[in-house]
Parts: sequence; C-alpha cells; structure tokens
Amino acid sequence: MSDKSFGSGHFGEWFEDEFGLPAYRYTCDQTKDPKAVSPMTEVWRQNTDHLHQVGNDRLVAVVSNYGHVQVRQDEGSPKFLNDYDPSRFQFGGGIGYLTDGESVLSTYFTGEAKEFDRVFGMGYFRKTVKEDALVVDQFIFAPFGDYPFVISQVTIKNDRNQAYDFRWVEYWASQPYQFSFKSFMLSIAQKKPTSEIRRGFSRRFNRRTDVISNNRGLLDSKRFKGNTMGDKIAWKALNAYLATKGKHLTGGAVNPPIKETVLEDESPPATFLISLDGPADGFGIDVTKFFGVGGAGAPEGIHEPLSMKPSAKDSEKGLLIERKLHLEPGEEKTLSFAYGYVPEGMNLETLIAEVESDFTNLLAKTCEQWKESRIQLVTDEEWVDRELSWHNYYLRSNLTFDSFFNEHILSQGHMYQYIIGIQAAARDPLQHALPFVFSQPEIVKNIIRYTLKTVTPVGGIPYGIVGYGMYMPSPWRPSDQQLWLLWLASEYILSNRDLNFLDEIITMYPIYGKNKKHTRVRDVLTLCYRYLVDTNSIGEHGLARLSYGDWNDMVVHGYVPMEQRDEVTEVGESMLNAAMASYVLNLYSQLLTYMGEMDLAEEALEFAKMQREAVNKQWNGEWFKRAWLNEDLGWIGTDVMWLEPQPWSIIGDAVSKDQADALLKSINNLARRFSKHGAVILSEPLEKMTGDPGIGTNAGVWPSINGTLVWALALIDGNLAWDEWKRNSLAKHAEEYPDVWYGIWSGPDVYNSEFSERPGQTIAVEARGGVRDALEEEEAEGFMGVGWTDFPVMNMHPHAWPLYSIAKLIGIEFNSHGVNLFPTLPKEMYKFSTPLIELEKSKEGYSGRYSPKSPGTWRMTLKLDNKEMKRITALLVNDKQVDIALEGGRIVWDGKSTPDAPLRWILRF
Repeated sequence: MSDKSFGSGHFGEWFEDEFGLPAYRYTCDQTKDPKAVSPMTEVWRQNTDHLHQVGNDRLVAVVSNYGHVQVRQDEGSPKFLNDYDPSRFQFGGGIGYLTDGESVLSTYFTGEAKEFDRVFGMGYFRKTVKEDALVVDQFIFAPFGDYPFVISQVTIKNDRNQAYDFRWVEYWASQPYQFSFKSFMLSIAQKKPTSEIRRGFSRRFNRRTDVISNNRGLLDSKRFKGNTMGDKIAWKALNAYLATKGKHLTGGAVNPPIKETVLEDESPPATFLISLDGPADGFGIDVTKFFGVGGAGAPEGIHEPLSMKPSAKDSEKGLLIERKLHLEPGEEKTLSFAYGYVPEGMNLETLIAEVESDFTNLLAKTCEQWKESRIQLVTDEEWVDRELSWHNYYLRSNLTFDSFFNEHILSQGHMYQYIIGIQAAARDPLQHALPFVFSQPEIVKNIIRYTLKTVTPVGGIPYGIVGYGMYMPSPWRPSDQQLWLLWLASEYILSNRDLNFLDEIITMYPIYGKNKKHTRVRDVLTLCYRYLVDTNSIGEHGLARLSYGDWNDMVVHGYVPMEQRDEVTEVGESMLNAAMASYVLNLYSQLLTYMGEMDLAEEALEFAKMQREAVNKQWNGEWFKRAWLNEDLGWIGTDVMWLEPQPWSIIGDAVSKDQADALLKSINNLARRFSKHGAVILSEPLEKMTGDPGIGTNAGVWPSINGTLVWALALIDGNLAWDEWKRNSLAKHAEEYPDVWYGIWSGPDVYNSEFSERPGQTIAVEARGGVRDALEEEEAEGFMGVGWTDFPVMNMHPHAWPLYSIAKLIGIEFNSHGVNLFPTLPKEMYKFSTPLIELEKSKEGYSGRYSPKSPGTWRMTLKLDNKEMKRITALLVNDKQVDIALEGGRIVWDGKSTPDAPLRWILRF
C-alpha cells in the first residue's frame, strides 16, 4: 500500500502546505520517466510539459514542471505576454540564476540538479533548488485580487562555511504570443502550424525597452508595424473561401461588425519587470547573447555581469535584472520582483507603489484569502474537502478581464482557449459561475453581465467570442444557450435576493458606436426568453427545437449526413433542451413571481409544463429518446441510450415513479457500473458518430453531463449520487489512472471511457473525433491538427461541477418564497457551509443558516426520510422554539434575516 495521500497518482503527492492549504508536490523527473510522455502535437508544447495554474482575478499564469511561467492577459485579445519559443531564445519567465562567479544554480528544471523540489500550490508555484551548499527557494505567486502582475520572491541561503558574494539574475520574456483565431483559420488554408503564424504576427512590432526611474526595472513597449501585403492577400483569399465553400468552418465570411472589434491585438500593453526591494545592479535585454547555445538550462551570459545600459541590436529581446548580494555562512536573504503589464488607463508608478507598500506579506495574505468564501464540506473523508478547496481555487483563479465588455470572464480555458483561441461556448462560463452563487455573488453578476452584453437584438447568443469583442465565426448556432443564461440569472437572484440587479443598465452588442442600445437586465432576460419560446420554438412533437445543435455540438454536425443538415436544423427537436426547459423555465417562473411579473410567470410555467409532458411521451420503456431529426432519419436514442437528457428528465420532474425506477436501473447498468471514472455519455459507441469509440461525444466521459447526473441521482438515491460524485473526482481519476498526469490536479472537459483504447486519457490528435474531423478532405491534408492532449488541463468543468453538484447532495433549491432542503448525502455526520447557506447534520439533529443579501422573511422546508422524521423533538428558529409544522411531507417554518443577522435554525432529535 502506498503511504501517499489518496488521489496523488504517480507524479507526486498531495500534502498540506505551510499556509494550511492543499498543495501538490510534483516529484517526477519528466526528463527520464517514460510515464511523463503524453501523445500530443509537439508543435504546441513538449510532450513532457505538465502544467499548473496560478492566477487571480485579472490574469492566469501557466506554470510548467520545467520551471518556466507564461502569463495570460486578455485585454485587447487573449494572449501570453511572454512566449516560450526556445528557437528564438524565448523561455517564458520566472527563471532565475544564482552564481558565485564559478558555479551556477538555476530554477529551470533540467533533471541534473542534486535536489529540485517543485510544489503546485493554491496561488503559487514553488521551486527549491539545493546544490553545492546553496539553497534557492523561489515562490512565484499571483497576488489575490485584481492585480495585473505576478510576484517572484526568491530566498537565497549560504550553507557554506565561508562568506561569498553572489549575483542573482531574474529572467522574464516579453515577446507576446496571441491566441489568435485568425491565425488558426489561416493555418488551415496555408498548411502551416498555427504557432508559426502567430509568432510571425508577434514579430511585426517595433519594441522599445526603457530602464524605469531609479533603476528599479525595465519597461517593454510595442508598436505595430502593420501586416505585410502577403498577409493581407492570404486573409482576403481565406475570407472569400469561408464565404462560399468553407461555410462549414465558420458559417461564412469573417467581418468585424464595428471598428472596435478586432481579431488580434495591435496595441498590446507594455510589460515590466521590476525589483521591489532595492534598485537593480544590472539589466539585460539581449537574450540571444545571454542564453546562447546553452539555452535556459546553462546560459552562456550568466558569467558576465549585466550592464546598467542594456542594448540588443538585431537580437531577440527579453527582460533580465541582476541583483548582487553578500551572504555570510548560514545567512539568507530574500529578493522580490514583479512581472506584469500596464492596463489601459493605469499608471506604472501607481502600480509599483501599490505593491511596494506591502510585498513582503503579500504571499501569506494571498494564501489566507484563498481559504475564505468557498463551498466547504467536512466529512469523515478528508480528501473531499481538500478537493473542494482546490476546485474553488482553480475556478476563481481562472478569472481574467475582458476590456471590450468591461467585465471579468471565466473562460472554459483548456485547448479551446490556449490552442484554438476561442472563448466558447457561451454556455460554459454560465456553468462555471453556478458554484459562485453560494460564495462569490459578484463573480456571478460579472458573468451574467458579460453574457447579456453579447446578446443580439432579437435575443440570440453567439457561440463564443474571439479576439477583441468579435462574435466567434462558427457553423454552430446552438439552441440551448438562453436556457443556461435564464438558469444562472434566476438562481442567482432567488438565492441572494438581489432584485436590484434586474434594474442595472446593460449596453447591448456591439457595445460601441452610434447604434449601441442601453437596457435593463430584466429586459434582456425577457428578450432571451422570447427567443427561446418564440424564435427557436417547438417542433411537431411539442419539443424544443434542436436547430444547429444543443449542448452536444456533434448531435448534428457529427452525426447527421451533410446533405440532410439543413433540413434537420429546420425540423429537428431536442429532448435535452425540452427536459432542461421543464426545470429552467419553472425556476424562471419562480423568479418572475418574485419580481411580481405574474402574467409572464404563468406563461413560463405553462411552457415548462408543456415541455415536461412532451418529454414524458418519448419514453421507450427503459430510457428517454435523444432527439427527433427528420422523417428520413427519425428518432435517435431508441436503441442506444444517450445520457444527456436522462438526468434532466428527473430534475425537470418529467418522469413517473415507475419510470424513475426503470431509468435509474438503465443509467446504472448502461452508463455507470462498468465505468471507473464517471458515467459514459452513450451506452455504447455509434458507428455514425464522429470519433473513435469511447472518445469525445462517441461514448466519452463528460464532467459537465455527470454533474447533472449527480444532481438527478440525489433526488432518488443518495448513495448512487455520492458514488457518482466520487467517481468524477480528481482523486478517483488519479487512483484509477495514476500514470495519466492530467486528471490529478486539473483535467480536460472529456475523458476517454472504457470503450477507448486509451481509457482515462483524453482525445489525442491522431484520434478520430478531433478538430481535423470538422474539415473537408482537402482542408485536412497538411493541417497540423489539434488534440485535447495538447493542452489537457485548466478546463473549468471538472472544477465547477463538483462544487455545484455537492450542493445538490444537500438538496438545496431556491424559490420565490425561500429555500427547499432535501439532503440525501449518505453520511451520519457532516457540515456543508458557504457564505450564503449552511447545513449541518449531527447525532443531535440538523441545523442551518441562510444569509441572503436582502432582508426578508423566508419560507424554509426540509424533507427527511421517515425514520428521521419520527425522531424530531423540537425546532428552533432564530433562537426561539416554534411549533413543528408539516406540509406535503416536509417540515416547514418561516424566519427573518437581515444582512447582519442571518436566519438560523436548529432541528433536534
């Protein structure tokens, strides 16, 4: 038996760090261990490059097991501020070198150091190198909050028996790498690697590097020289193709709606590297000279002191700062640096002054803040709350700021953002925000506002956003996105009782120019509702229309023959949309009732009822069908169970008791029982579906679908729900597939199932079902391809859904009057707590708290099993004993709350 913590996998182990937070000590030597190798397209990254996320509310730093760090910044257009491109002496950043004039210690991992400890922490990346009686301990962290920089804090200790003079050189690259969707499209046409085109664009800037006053650091500015005539011709040719034969790729030509929207940032921000605790003793910008043939592992220029007047004529540029220090035997000193960018409208001096005021305590404060305002569950399985804490960190630290919409956003991340260059689909940030209903309401409002600002004049929602404010050119125009918006908005307002939010003013797309329109949040929600029920409407079977697809992009584009797609988009119907609508529109009706809009509330309630009845008619005796396509193709999901609509049929109350029992049996036998790490999306792979068996939508394992499955199971069988929650955990994946590095501390949006040749992994570039399968034969030839393994972590679904679905095991449902509770978590004792709501089960009974934003009197209900109901002896509400009232098999009570005094209750056995 391993003495590692549960869920550690092969590559390291979980532990509690000095700040009292979960952390992962990465112990693998990826330069020698064959298990570190992943099948991937190496044009993107090294196949042994394992990544961790360090972020705050403004930026995301992607750290590598090799020791380098790349900082993602989204204003102007999503990008890395500092490229990793060894062929041009660009090595990301966060790398330092200590020298006594002879020996050199580096925080770049080569596998040759005597001791090199790496820790992936919450908000930080720690590297500790020990060799030759010297210790270098480097923390790279993102200060908690809305800061546009990361801090590198380096403690150097001399364990030798005599004093030495040392030089420390801190390195960060400053060559941007934009996640340009334009370059991605050009790569298909030109048969060139996307990364090559993107780096070609980055070299079309004149760069100027200045020494900051008082020798505190370097400031790197960029000015666009313009595209070449060849680039303009190539883009024009591609756009002509997209308007005709290439419509299946983008839906048509790509044209900015207004001058403010662009596909690439031609005015990227200035980047800086500053020394926080003293002036620099030298600067460097000529990284060609500094790194030389030795590269990041053994830079040739480390043996020469840096100059106070840096220059780099006809060389690759970067940012280097030298600090000199004298250390007596046993003495240690800490040096601190800040690397970041200057957002538009901000002043560098103000930024520096803010961080210089208290940088020595900033790491401890940051870690302390990561403990606060989260979803917590204390049980006899300690790893569960470790994972919830980690999920909360990963989800929130993925926030960035979109300056076009002037809102923060929770991108899906993963290969969609970092490889293809899209913030899509629109439904994804809406899902990611759901857990923050309980803990971080301001983030929820950011995501809702962001989405509302993208809505079209008729209530449509684009598939996604690319570049700076551009609707993503896409053949997918899904029919479900309004449902996700109405769900999140309804749940947020009902849970936090924030009616004022409905009257906030939103500037609708395209945001700028003379045609911009200002309207209230409530009105945009109504517009989206009308689009859903009137424009998308229903088909001949009374079900919500499928259109170009629903949650499953491939249900039309990956399954329906090309020649029938136009007809299917006209007449197809989605059981998934209908089942989801039966719940979401009921919740929206509750919101409308709370708002006092009774006529619209009744209409939404009636539409939900109509969808519920229409869903129920498509029961095949064992499960619900998936979709109606057209007269020729008929129904899908009659012989093979598609999982997506099944949980929603339970959640939306579209099943009878007998149907629920039979459906539970089918789900368990056909989708769950044989799968080690969560239910499969199809009971068996389909020959007609795009993708090899067991990958992607052809019977893969999707955390976003299994989140709804946990919820549905919790309504019927808490034991099955808890089992499914744990099967979808990172810890369980690490136990079942310890040699797959992703899935231990973060993961993709889909895992390969047991039907696959590589279960537990994700879609590799050579597998059928990747991006190449969306291309025509002529387009695919020569295309470098994209696999999910190319960037298999930092997808937010494996982090968001376990947080949200744990609340469903507590049975929390908000309505116009208050909260319904139906806890089915199969534990004798536990405590679920969030800033909004709390429920504790003990040997003495149940207790709880409700802390909404607005004062009021709320109706609380609690449903327990018959055995527990008989044990109840007393009910206290706000410290006063009240009579126990029953209504529909539930215990019911009313209680008051204010922002300063939450509603508290105790139910005693």
